[in-house]
Amino acid sequence: MPTVRLSFSPAAAHVRTARLVGVAVARRAGVSEELLEEVRLAIGEACSRAVALHRSHGLDDLVDVAMADGDRFTVRVVDRAANGAMVARLAGEVGDEDSVMVLSDPALPLTTPPELLAEEAVAARMGLALLAGLVDDLNVSELAEGVGTEVRMSWPLERPAE
Repeated sequence: MPTVRLSFSPAAAHVRTARLVGVAVARRAGVSEELLEEVRLAIGEACSRAVALHRSHGLDDLVDVAMADGDRFTVRVVDRAANGAMVARLAGEVGDEDSVMVLSDPALPLTTPPELLAEEAVAARMGLALLAGLVDDLNVSELAEGVGTEVRMSWPLERPAE
């Protein structure tokens, strides 16, 4: 199966479409029926996180989703938010200090209101915690080129015995 790409404007209404497309592609790729609900929830959470980051930074850039099979069914969700990776790095830490660290990071744009950044940090932390609980193979990293974050998830495929 070739890579299936989906790009959408950062509107919450498009997250549902991304989930539906993701499940259809996963089913076609050979993901077991038992894992399809997990795939649906994970794609929805990763896309919702990207939309929230874009909206909180006033970005009109498209959210990019790529789905492919190989040894596993892999989904990549890419946002273009300047501090999405910073929030992702803090997601595994516990305590209110996380918000203070995000708010005091000099790399953050000065035009973003502190209360919005605090909400973003909490939402990102909760979203990534949910993803970590759902997906065994999860990787969140800064983009190699350009500004943004990549959330990469994968699931095993059922292959017919040869």
